[in-house]
Amino acid sequence: LTVATVAVASLDLSIGAAVLVAMLIASIKGSLVACYFMHLISERKIILLVLGFTIVFFTALMLLPTLDVQNAPRVSNI
Repeated sequence: LTVATVAVASLDLSIGAAVLVAMLIASIKGSLVACYFMHLISERKIILLVLGFTIVFFTALMLLPTLDVQNAPRVSNI
C-alpha cells in the first residue's frame, strides 16, 4: 500500500480527488493495522462494537465543524 500511496501522489489529481484517494488508502492501512497488529480480527464482538461506536462518533465530530462552516452566514466587508 505504500507503493500505491507513492503512485497516487505522482498522479495529477484535483485536491478533492487527492484527499479522497489518500483517505481511502489511509483507511485501508489503518484497518489492516487494527485487525492484525492490534489483534482485533480475533476479538470478541463487544470489543468490535465499542470500536464501531468510536469510529461513528469520531466521524460525526469531524463532520460537525465542516457542516457548520458550510452553513455559516456570509459577512460583507462594509
